[in-house]
Amino acid sequence: MAWERKLMRTVRVRNSQKHGVLARLLAAIAEAGGGTGSIVLLNETSQHVVRDVTVYAEDETHLQTVLDAIHANEGTRVIEVRDEVLELHQKGKIAIRSRYPIDSLTTLRRVYTPGVAEVCRKIARDPAKARLYTSISHMVAIVTDGTAVLGLGDIGPLAAMPVMEGKAMLMETLVGLSGVPILLNTKDPQEIVHAVAAIAPGFAAIQLEDISAPRCFEIEERLQARLDIPVMHDDQHGTAVVCTAALMGAARVSGTDLNQAVIGQIGLGAAGHAIGRMLMSLTGKPVYGADLSQEALLRFEKSGGRKSNLEEIMRTCDIVIATTGAPNLIQPAMVRKGQIILALSNPNPEIDPEDALKMGAAFAADGKSVNNVLGFPGIFRGTVDADAPRITHEMLVAAAKTIAELTPPGELVPSPLDKKVHKSVARAVAETAMKQGIARAEFVPYVEE
Repeated sequence: MAWERKLMRTVRVRNSQKHGVLARLLAAIAEAGGGTGSIVLLNETSQHVVRDVTVYAEDETHLQTVLDAIHANEGTRVIEVRDEVLELHQKGKIAIRSRYPIDSLTTLRRVYTPGVAEVCRKIARDPAKARLYTSISHMVAIVTDGTAVLGLGDIGPLAAMPVMEGKAMLMETLVGLSGVPILLNTKDPQEIVHAVAAIAPGFAAIQLEDISAPRCFEIEERLQARLDIPVMHDDQHGTAVVCTAALMGAARVSGTDLNQAVIGQIGLGAAGHAIGRMLMSLTGKPVYGADLSQEALLRFEKSGGRKSNLEEIMRTCDIVIATTGAPNLIQPAMVRKGQIILALSNPNPEIDPEDALKMGAAFAADGKSVNNVLGFPGIFRGTVDADAPRITHEMLVAAAKTIAELTPPGELVPSPLDKKVHKSVARAVAETAMKQGIARAEFVPYVEE
């Protein structure tokens, strides 16, 4: 039975040093419907073996069933059960650190008073010097109101903080940008626009995150018009870039011509609307769009899409993309032989890729394979390195093509941990900004310190 591994625990066990104890333990976990991840040997004597075993379960009830099976295994004693996800999050996942040690009065006088006054005067005379003499050149505000977090929905800004910290970690680790979470305790678009505009002088770019549709469209458009630094709603454009890259790879594998294929987009929220728009710009053809919201359908039609529904899309489209958040929305019987199906909702897709392939789909994948972490770090890095005031459609297409080109044979997309991919995306985005004549700085490739 296929199930989503929602809970993860580390179980420290002491097994008797007897033949078959570990094998029976793993079999017991599997028979209880659990999954097994890493197994780490900690200590071994002539009598016992101590290991940390990572186990997966669907929910708390299922987890207890798995733990009961471990307890019941002959020759096994459970020493402790740890939630390493919670442990990792204690006191937060990010911190601001000084780049230089303050280990003498001379250094103190250079970084603070009196030396800093001269730097302040230079910036006062020429504000452009702030990019050279302050951290602004690599600071990105990650802004949320917590209304559309992962698959959790409207959980508020405070509960969204772990996700924002994760985004900041990825930016710093993959491309060296300093992401700063900004939590806004308001859902009012006008208040959000005013708040972000007020803090914008301290940042090189603004990443809007987990803001629900349709407000996210208005907020992004108003901020883009008001500010002279790039503003991007990642749930829209980051997702669209990686989805487009994945489609390029899937089309190559299946022998499908993207420019000739009929494409359908099921779900026209933030991600779905942006995916549809990017594919229409790329192919020059309308994309079929389906959504329960008439407002969303009208918005998509105004962007050049064609109003449709689930049944028509499944019946007529060569490529189907779903971003609805509705598990099992696409029934296996709806799948048409030869279709490419990307069911991208997390944590549970609209159709299990294995079920789609069994029904004759030429290619199928879910949201675990298509993750926008492949897009936003490099997009922002390239944009701020070029000092571009905005992120254009051409820059996003350049990012998508780069990701597709760097995808290893047999894979849908590259590894999100491959820093070479992110640096290549950054270069492609910056070079595109320069070709478009909107770069305000000579592009210098990011070099990891």
